[in-house]
Amino acid sequence: MNITYSDKKDFSAEALQKLFQSVDWISANYPDRLKKALENCETVFTAWDGTQLVGLINAIDDGELTAYVHYLCVNPAYQGHGIGRELLNRIKTKYNGYLYIILIAENESLVKYYRQNGFKYIEGRYVFFAGD
Repeated sequence: MNITYSDKKDFSAEALQKLFQSVDWISANYPDRLKKALENCETVFTAWDGTQLVGLINAIDDGELTAYVHYLCVNPAYQGHGIGRELLNRIKTKYNGYLYIILIAENESLVKYYRQNGFKYIEGRYVFFAGD
C-alpha cells in the first residue's frame, strides 16, 4: 500500500461520495454539496491510494485561536494502517500554536482513538446540534 497525502482540493464529487459511502455518512447523499462545502473549508488534507480517495480530514478555523475539525474519514478497508493518525498529525502541525483544535467524538471508541492521538477529553462540556 503506497498512500500519498495532499493539501490540494483536487477531489471529485464522485470520489467524495464513494469515500463517505464507505463509512455510511449521510453527507454521501449530497456529493455536489459536499464537494462545494469542502472546497470552502480553510483546510483539507486527503489520502490517496493511487487515484482512489481513501481518507480525508478538514478543518474550519478563525485564523488565530481555534480550529474545528469537522470530518475525519478513512475508508474501512484502509483503517488500521496509520492513515487517520497521519491526517490528524497534519492538522496538529498546521494549527500548532492555536489555543484549541476541537473535534467531536461520536462514540467511546473515537474518544479512545483521539486520546491516543494527543487530544484531551474535556469533562462537563456539551455539544449542541440544530438541524435535521
